[in-house]
Amino acid sequence: MRQLVGIQTALAGLAHWYHLSYLFENDRHFSHLSTLEKEMAFRTEMGLYYSYYKTIIEAPSFASGLHSIMNDRLTEYPLVINTLKRFNLYPEVVLASWYRMYTSTMDFFGISTKMCWSVNRGEGLSPVESCEGLGDPAHFYVSFVFLLNGVMMSLFFLYGTYLSGSWLGGTTTVLCFFFNHGESTRVMWTPPLRESFSYPFLVLQMLLLTYILRSQIPRRRALVALGVSNVLFMLPWQFAQFVLLTQVSRKQNNGKTSSAHISSLIKSKFTSYKDFDTLMYTCAAEFDFMERETLFRFLRTLLLPINLLVVTVIFSFSVFFGFILNYLYFWLLFSMCFSSSQLVFHTLQLMAFAVLAVLIMRLKLFLTPQMCLMGSLICSRQLFGWLTERYKHQVMVFAMFSMMAVQGVSNLQAQWNIMGEFSNLPQEELLQWIQDNTSPDSVFAGAMPTMASVKLSALRPIVNHPHYEDAGLRERTKLVYAMYSRMPADVVRKNLEKLQVDYYILEDSWCTKPGCSMPEIWDVEDPKNKGKVPLCTIMSRDARPHFITVFQNSVYKVLRVLRTGSKAVR
Repeated sequence: MRQLVGIQTALAGLAHWYHLSYLFENDRHFSHLSTLEKEMAFRTEMGLYYSYYKTIIEAPSFASGLHSIMNDRLTEYPLVINTLKRFNLYPEVVLASWYRMYTSTMDFFGISTKMCWSVNRGEGLSPVESCEGLGDPAHFYVSFVFLLNGVMMSLFFLYGTYLSGSWLGGTTTVLCFFFNHGESTRVMWTPPLRESFSYPFLVLQMLLLTYILRSQIPRRRALVALGVSNVLFMLPWQFAQFVLLTQVSRKQNNGKTSSAHISSLIKSKFTSYKDFDTLMYTCAAEFDFMERETLFRFLRTLLLPINLLVVTVIFSFSVFFGFILNYLYFWLLFSMCFSSSQLVFHTLQLMAFAVLAVLIMRLKLFLTPQMCLMGSLICSRQLFGWLTERYKHQVMVFAMFSMMAVQGVSNLQAQWNIMGEFSNLPQEELLQWIQDNTSPDSVFAGAMPTMASVKLSALRPIVNHPHYEDAGLRERTKLVYAMYSRMPADVVRKNLEKLQVDYYILEDSWCTKPGCSMPEIWDVEDPKNKGKVPLCTIMSRDARPHFITVFQNSVYKVLRVLRTGSKAVR
């Protein structure tokens, strides 16, 4: 039996690793992109995180690269910040060190680590060189992200098996995850995000916690392993602390911190309260309430009905035994026979994740895997052994697999049919122009996602970026985004001058987005100018006299900031 479980554990991990790699390649045709195109494919904060990995591997030595990211002056110019600490870049440091060791070792033995070829892009575009193999920095990076999340699926199988007491429970967890894959993870679309590195260690942490709750006297090694898994979960991700808060019965009051905007975001869900920061979040679909269609998807794959059944049975047993134990006081017997603590823990964890997911759709990425784990309990003889004998119980489980597969396989096929090829010619033109026509110390400002690409591919100093969780950065971003307000141009220019900005990258789409345009957001923050023509609209017509248009294509317009008393450009 152990050998069978070991084989199934390995197969679950390999299947998920292959599935993620296949979806990622199909979506972007990543193996045939140039280095610049691969970097542009890492949009928003993904590009920001990847840029520090790039810094370390391109530095003369690992130590000098590490020093550069710990004393960084490009990300929030002219400030010098420790990006390792600020952005939780420990995964990038580890991967960069592995990449340097791998390539240097292979070079020493004369072993080729990548294969390159010329790709003809057609439409009058120049050919580009594309490389595939672990010797290619981007390929190395995403390969290890997918490998880690393959290991995560192995943990899920072991977790489901341990929780239910049956290998069928582990199989149920894995099938539920695959059949609801689009609701369970987004790592295949966003490899560099912090959750891609962090979440697998939460799975390990919860498995260890389940073992400890089940044990009468937990071993010291288990407690040490739990501590280590907590550290590994928290190190890569600034939001890990909020997830762990769902496992505690009290909240520490730390006063007003850089996380105060999270409280404001939750407040805006239940009241009419809104400000610039909350609107910046709520205008993004992933921070809206969970859509009803998600529940229908859970219904069609039977994930929701299975969870409702399991929770109902746990609740019924808890009430029944709790009533008896009020008189018999056989708490030890109850713990040994029913293992109430671990089941109550998982039920409460499910409820906590459900509340978070309803409030913020993005957090269904915690709810769905937890539902998959709870689904394993449908195979538990401890919970459902009273229904029928073991053989008939197993037959019922296999019948359930068949019904789940009707919609589940259809969901998988929909994912496999996603075919695309990344291309962003307007941004490629922009980045090429910046490299060719501006000095290396020219400072840029603009939309947060674009700034990440400027920092990554053009290696120019920027004053704002997509890591919006820092209070100081939010204030900087408001000054930069005033270009999309209705303020006078001279006020905006003075703010940019204080930030020592040389060039501003204007994007019309941020000015005209229906329902959630930046001018509408600014009307909440700056009501006195409400009704005026947005500055971004004026700038798109004529940037003078406070700015000069120096580059323009179908998406981007680069404005040179004219400083007071000087027209010199660095």
